[in-house]
Amino acid sequence: MTGRKRVMAFAIGIIALALTVLGVVLAATDPNPGSIGKDPLALNGYPPRSADLSVSLSTSGGVGLDANITVNFKDNRASALVSFPTIISPSDVQVLMANDDLYARSASVTSGPWYATPFKSLPLFGVSLELTKPDIYLISGFHESISQSGYSTTYTFTRKHVVLSRLIGSSTSLSTLGSVRWTITTGSQGEASASTLVIRSKHSTSTISVKVLSYNQSATIVVPPSNGLQTLPLSGLEKLLKGQDFASLLIPRSLTSLGQTSIS
Repeated sequence: MTGRKRVMAFAIGIIALALTVLGVVLAATDPNPGSIGKDPLALNGYPPRSADLSVSLSTSGGVGLDANITVNFKDNRASALVSFPTIISPSDVQVLMANDDLYARSASVTSGPWYATPFKSLPLFGVSLELTKPDIYLISGFHESISQSGYSTTYTFTRKHVVLSRLIGSSTSLSTLGSVRWTITTGSQGEASASTLVIRSKHSTSTISVKVLSYNQSATIVVPPSNGLQTLPLSGLEKLLKGQDFASLLIPRSLTSLGQTSIS
C-alpha cells in the first residue's frame, strides 16, 4: 500500500506541475492570420471549449513522464493519463483536477480506490484565451529566430546566464546559472499548437514539452464520488517531491522575470 501511495503522490505532483507550466509555457504566441493549407487546430478567433494535450517532462537526472491531458475550459476541469518509468507497479496513473482537488488512481484498476489531495485549480478559462489570442510581442530579452513551415510558425527564444533553481526546495536553496531555449509553434490563425522549454545548467538538463492534439472535442470529466475516497496528505506529497527523484529538475528562478534582464 505504501508503494502505491508513493506512485499516486508522484503522479499527482507531476501533473500539478504540468498543468501549472501549461499556463506559463503557452502564455505567449503570436497571432499570424493566414490561409496556407488546412489548419486542423484553427479556432477562428474563439477561445476553445476544450483541448487534448500531450505533455512530456524529462531531466538528465532520470526524472521522466508522458501524459495525455484533456482539459475542459468551461468546467475548469482536467483529466490525464500519466505514464512514467518506475520499478513500482503501476506505471500508468489516471489523474483528475476539479473543484480545487486532485484525484488519482491506478489506470490498470478501473474499479480501484481514488486518492485525493487539495490543489488550487488553475483558472483554465484564462489559459484558453491565451491559446487563442497570445501575446508573443511581450516576450523580450531573448535572442529570437522565426521559421515557417506550411501554416505553422515556430518562434525560438534563447538566453544565457539565467538564474536557475530546483523546482522543489526552500527559498534558500542553492541556485546556479544556466541557459533557456524556448520554442513556440502557432497555427495559421495564431492559435497555440506546441511549445518546448529546455533548461540547461552545467550539470543538468530539464525539458518540458506541450503539444496540442486537438481543440473542441468532447471533454466530459466526471469527479469521483466522495464515498470511498482515500486521502493522500499534502505533507506526504511535499515530502515525496523533495526526494532525490527531483534533484535534477530545474526551472528559472522567476519565470515572469525572464524578459526583464539583459542577455549575454
